Amino acid sequence: MKKCEQCSQAFKPNVSYQIYCSEFCRDESTKEKIAERYQILRTQRRIGKKRICLGGCGIQLSIYNESGFCANCNIHQKAVEKMLKELKGIIDYEQDN
Repeated sequence: MKKCEQCSQAFKPNVSYQIYCSEFCRDESTKEKIAERYQILRTQRRIGKKRICLGGCGIQLSIYNESGFCANCNIHQKAVEKMLKELKGIIDYEQDN
């Protein structure tokens, strides 16, 4: 008996080098590995490029920043989105009444 590399379930391998219990686990593991490689490649492409915060503050972003916003603008962006949701709820409520 072997332990599946993906789900840790015990299984009886059909061949000595089998590491996944099923095609599903093999496919899921492959998808995760591809996504991980893509993420690394995406980060490496940012090396040497000057990236500026999309919030308009002008701060240069790190190559590891995924959002496109600096920490300050990201906080403000979330606050703005929350406020807009609340306002939309109030407007929808008033229109219904």
